[in-house]
Amino acid sequence: MARRLYGIRGAACCGNTAEEIQSAVSEMCSRLFSGNGLQGDDLVSLHFTMTGDLDALNPAAALRRSDCGDLVKEAALFCSAEAFVKGGLPRTIRLLVTAYMEEGSKPVHIYTGGAEVLRPDFVQSALSHSTTSQVVK
Repeated sequence: MARRLYGIRGAACCGNTAEEIQSAVSEMCSRLFSGNGLQGDDLVSLHFTMTGDLDALNPAAALRRSDCGDLVKEAALFCSAEAFVKGGLPRTIRLLVTAYMEEGSKPVHIYTGGAEVLRPDFVQSALSHSTTSQVVK
């Protein structure tokens, strides 16, 4: 079957400590990779953004240190500041993964830690396509 490039979204809210950022990124990425059946050679790039109230740890560095670190060693990782929007969700890390998947795949987007309010439509879709181990909290 043919493969094509997909954009897969994720977001997590967490506190501003290195430990909380590490944990949030690790959980979000682990669920996103497993939920979409992604392997290292599927991944092209990962772009994180962070709201201005998070500055304890770069999420790209957190991902490299996580259990998924070996999976992303060949992918381009990047982090930038999230644009400030009055009334926007605070303490949020957003993620855009560019990856190859089988044509016709339905990407599973992962939102955790309170970020589910950003895209409840994606959360419902993830729940309907997941197994117990991949359910979004």
